[in-house]
Amino acid sequence: MYRKEFFVFDQEKPVPVVIRNYEEKDFSYLIRIQQESFPPPFPSELWWNEEQLKNHVTLFPQGALCIEVNGEIAGSMTGLLIDFDPNHPEHSWEEITDNGYIRNHNPNGNTLYVVDIGVRPTYRKLGLGKWLMFSMYDVVVHLGLERLLGGGRMPGYYKKASAMSPNQYIEAVVNGELKDPVITFLLHCGRTPVKVVANYLDDEESCNYGTLMEWKNPFFKS
Repeated sequence: MYRKEFFVFDQEKPVPVVIRNYEEKDFSYLIRIQQESFPPPFPSELWWNEEQLKNHVTLFPQGALCIEVNGEIAGSMTGLLIDFDPNHPEHSWEEITDNGYIRNHNPNGNTLYVVDIGVRPTYRKLGLGKWLMFSMYDVVVHLGLERLLGGGRMPGYYKKASAMSPNQYIEAVVNGELKDPVITFLLHCGRTPVKVVANYLDDEESCNYGTLMEWKNPFFKS
């Protein structure tokens, strides 16, 4: 099981945090994180329910992480293992994650797929999302997987959809000409774009697109 203790900084003040595997006793806090992290127009039916969370801690507990600040859960990240073929990357979030229930988790998969990451808004200035991502990279290395992969929302795209294609939008973000709340964050975390996928998620702001972004395990031996 995973546990990491360290400090983050609130301006110049060190703040103690812990990243660990979440458990059943944490479920009510995790659901609240979802509600605060993904307000409307994000579909409320995509927030976690207890059955999904039970599957996370049962089927792949290594991929169920949360972060505590002074003992209070401030964010979480969830993954499952899949056998990913780069030659056939197209999929939807619902298909690849079993709609968040991860009953399709493949213990022999080559890729850790990010189901979800969220941080409560009041804690976002502390950079907790980046620390959660780095901790999931630890899991990728520990399990000897090829990569971490996930589909990033593109919540700034709807503002530019009439002027550019989704691929042009992502290219502009990667070139630093535009900033996107999610894609730019993932770039800061070391993730790189693989492919823009249509109908990835029912997401009005992203015009239903998602960008697959990966982090390759630098220690992987094929």
